Amino acid sequence: MRVLVTGGAGFIGSAVCRYLVRDTGDTVLNLDKLTYSANLASLSEIEESDRYGFRRVDITDLAAVSLAFADFQPDSVIHLAAESHVDRSIDGPAVFVSTNIVGSHVMLQAALEHWRQLSGSRRESFRYLHVSTDEVFGSLGPTGLFDEQTPYDPRSPYAASKAASDHLAKAWGHTYGLPVLVSNCSNNYGPFHFPEKLIPLTILNALEGRALPVYGDGSNVRDWLYVDDHAHALRLILTSGRVGETYNVGGRNEQTNLSVVHAICDLLDELAPRAVGGARRSLVDFVIDRPGHDHRYAINPAKIESELGWRAKETFTTGLRRTVKWYLERRDWWEPLRSSYSGQRLGLVEPS
Repeated sequence: MRVLVTGGAGFIGSAVCRYLVRDTGDTVLNLDKLTYSANLASLSEIEESDRYGFRRVDITDLAAVSLAFADFQPDSVIHLAAESHVDRSIDGPAVFVSTNIVGSHVMLQAALEHWRQLSGSRRESFRYLHVSTDEVFGSLGPTGLFDEQTPYDPRSPYAASKAASDHLAKAWGHTYGLPVLVSNCSNNYGPFHFPEKLIPLTILNALEGRALPVYGDGSNVRDWLYVDDHAHALRLILTSGRVGETYNVGGRNEQTNLSVVHAICDLLDELAPRAVGGARRSLVDFVIDRPGHDHRYAINPAKIESELGWRAKETFTTGLRRTVKWYLERRDWWEPLRSSYSGQRLGLVEPS
């Protein structure tokens, strides 16, 4: 296939691009604005491939997006480009509205015009996959799982912007017939993750002997999904999913935030013990909780497992070990990023 990927220089997007080019034979055009968390170094292993191309494009720019469709003539789209950090959405929601809602509208309009010009088998086989998050469903109690019928209940500006974009994608399918699929995933982790999120930030702070901030009492629960498992799921949804359907993608790996931080500390103590200072668990620093912090997310991936035969290959134990080892071995990738973002607290600013 010829696959147009948005946000392909980001964390999940780069994993998708690497997988498609390296393992499937697909041809990829990556559209990315190259915001602070994007990194073309994450694509170095495929950048010379004749089946990979890159354009620096803001997805809110309809003319630039439409030109990319016209030039590349994709068979399918994986729309991943999004502002994704909850704390940053609390400090500055406007960019989340612009990229996640307006940008998704632009992508749908450009895809619709492209699809309408196709004919025959190309029109029949065209697919548009809109990639979203479990955060659109709100917060779970101590039991239960999110499934594809869970009502939306977004609690942060980020979640609200993604919920809006999900509804737009589904509406373009129902109203205009665009062959849309939607996926909602749990928290991703793995290599090439910009160090503002919990796992990469904790790895680097612990490696450097810095304090490890944990919101509240650390009891908030997330379901963790190794990013390469997610990349495999997305292509499977694209090629085998039923048009108009939603697929939840989760790793069946629920962990409290505190248990995640402790596991990282223990792995680093094993793989890179400190000469002084003792066990890294002593670095844990409980801080004031994030405003509106959802207590628990957990995905039920039974639909994608039963319909499409997908299974997450990595457990949290195996995936976290792979992730920690990668950060230990790839200082060349993350050290330049620490100069622009060293782990300062975000998400506490009151709206003006």
